[in-house]
Amino acid sequence: MAETVTHLDDAHETAPVPPPPHGRRGRRAALIASAVLVVAAVAVIGALGLGGGGDKGPSTPPRSGSVVPVTRTTLAERTAVDGQLGYGTEIPLPVKATGTVTWLPEQGATVERGGTLLRVDDRPVVLMYGMLPMYRDMALIPPEEEAEEERSSDGRQQKGSVDQQKNADGASPGPSASPSPSVSPSPSAPSQAPRELRGMDVMQFETNLAALGYTGFTVDERFTIATARAVKRWQKSLGLPRTGAVGVGDVIYSAGKVRIGHAEVRLGSAAGENTLGYTGTSRKVVVGASAADATWAVRGTNVQVKLPSGKSVRGKVASVGKEASVPEGGGGEGGSGAADATIPVTITIKDQKALGRLESGPVTVEYVGREAKDVLSVPVSALVALAEGGNGLETEDGRFLAVKTGLFADGNVEVSGAAIREGMKVRIAE
Repeated sequence: MAETVTHLDDAHETAPVPPPPHGRRGRRAALIASAVLVVAAVAVIGALGLGGGGDKGPSTPPRSGSVVPVTRTTLAERTAVDGQLGYGTEIPLPVKATGTVTWLPEQGATVERGGTLLRVDDRPVVLMYGMLPMYRDMALIPPEEEAEEERSSDGRQQKGSVDQQKNADGASPGPSASPSPSVSPSPSAPSQAPRELRGMDVMQFETNLAALGYTGFTVDERFTIATARAVKRWQKSLGLPRTGAVGVGDVIYSAGKVRIGHAEVRLGSAAGENTLGYTGTSRKVVVGASAADATWAVRGTNVQVKLPSGKSVRGKVASVGKEASVPEGGGGEGGSGAADATIPVTITIKDQKALGRLESGPVTVEYVGREAKDVLSVPVSALVALAEGGNGLETEDGRFLAVKTGLFADGNVEVSGAAIREGMKVRIAE
């Protein structure tokens, strides 16, 4: 800089000096020439940054662009994965009725407690709610069956007494030996009242019967005469013979109402375990999460489900599968095998109305990975690269401040630094 100024001065001294003008016109021309030289010198000095500024040093005019404040917020890193909306995997109804299928419901129909799931030999198979399966008939034990059990019990006792006598005497009693009074058969008159059936399955059935409006008995673990009377009234409403007994194939239990799925048989076929499939009635999302990166898939985790319409609804992880599987073709030539393995993650949606009429289709599930709470942040576009390295922010008055960056999320970035404070204005260059 100093050499450049000296060069300018030397050039000015060696330049030829024109002869002094004569008269008023000459003096005016000389003044104009001097003014031009002064303006040119000032322009050169200004361009070279040699203007006076005291001790403040050079200043850079701020760049054009918008100004945004530094805000304090919580940043969350969100990851999106593909999912499928539907009613979940169909499972077969545990049909125990034997005979010919004479009626099937439409696919997609909803069946509630007391509703007919199908008809076998023109008898309805009814849905009821409960966790225990229907594993035996529900009925009073007839007196003759009870007497038969007593006779069988007496026979076992008689044989045991004879064996005991044989062991005591060392020999079997001969044909002429008369039985002791303790082992002689004593016929007893059968009980006139049937015996009550007992068990937790009885309470489950009676709970459903009362919920359907057929009462007059105590809901407990005893199938009583009063229970049988209520069963007869229920059978009459179904158009069945009023026997007061419920067959093992007359009822199917589920945790709640069901949605009918695919029928595996046609009308006229024999009923069996795989006759009809069903699902729950609530729509849910199933995600094939990467088995290598599924730390987010924890029961109770909140997620966002983005629908094809662009609308987002809240969801929650309900279950996580324990068996990983490789997608078709993932383990073949060119596939990465175990690296492609996924586990099924089921997500429930509490607000079913928010889904509208959409019953199935592809959706996007967003979950939070990393999270930074109560941090200072700015838009990512506010960051500038500093000449000395690293990132910085440009203040409203044109100063540049070095910052340390943290989590990047949703177009914003976590920033920190000695001079960075909440509310200060920084510039986003256009």
